[in-house]
Amino acid sequence: MKLLLASVAALCAVLTAGAQSPDPIALWPGGAPGARGSAPADVPTLTVFRAETNSATGAAMVICPGGGYTGLASHEGADYARWLNEAGISAFVLKYRLGSAGYRHPAMLQDAARAVRTVRARSGEWGVDPARVGIMGSSAGGHLASTLLTHFNAGQPSADDPVERQSSRPDLGILCYPVITMGEFTHKGSRSNLLGNQPSQELVDLLSNELQVTTNTPPCFIWHTWDDTVVPVENVLQFAVALRKSRVRFDLHIYEHGPHGLGLGTRDWNPGKRHPWTLDCVYWLRQEGFAK
Repeated sequence: MKLLLASVAALCAVLTAGAQSPDPIALWPGGAPGARGSAPADVPTLTVFRAETNSATGAAMVICPGGGYTGLASHEGADYARWLNEAGISAFVLKYRLGSAGYRHPAMLQDAARAVRTVRARSGEWGVDPARVGIMGSSAGGHLASTLLTHFNAGQPSADDPVERQSSRPDLGILCYPVITMGEFTHKGSRSNLLGNQPSQELVDLLSNELQVTTNTPPCFIWHTWDDTVVPVENVLQFAVALRKSRVRFDLHIYEHGPHGLGLGTRDWNPGKRHPWTLDCVYWLRQEGFAK
């Protein structure tokens, strides 16, 4: 009986973990550009959560956890990946370099761009469609996601590295209570960790992503709460106005109540207590051809 119970427990653990890669994948096997060393904090990685074969849609999502550019919140990383797997979307959790480890812009953007390029370059291996690769982020991770949504490039066709030949433009974005601006309504900790204590106005404007939207910015699902006391709701309102002016499609949801860092609804894995945004988002992802 004990052996049977142990086997069941082991099976449940496997099912709960989904199709997580046993080891994170270094984005630059030879070292990231501008790396300060070779410690774990200096090595950006992707952890792969593939959707089950019988439910996979072929779509993929790179996930940028939040944490003020000083840490990475696990409930906004692996938990999001498992939730996306339920909708048939393969997920790739990005561990990007942080201000707390001495990094500043553009290291974080380099990591996010490399992540999207890597998913496209290895799409055949991971069973995903290179034309359906999105990016998702929460809080400061939402700032990083919105930065790539507005600062992508087409890649370098002549590069020796096949990853660098790929476009870094996401096909869509999901922004959860994101930092968007480096201006009046910014989250000051995220700003200082990203740009330093005395950034130039030019740099502040460059990374205020509501100022960087163009007609080529991908469509977005955006949500926030009115009473968020950490990142003001004005961040998403300004971004939505910019998207509208450039005629970029978006789905915006402002919920009245909810603390910052809400994640899927709770900070632990609890499918029974998910926030309504998760349903709204999957509905949108179906319309975009990402979810089953």
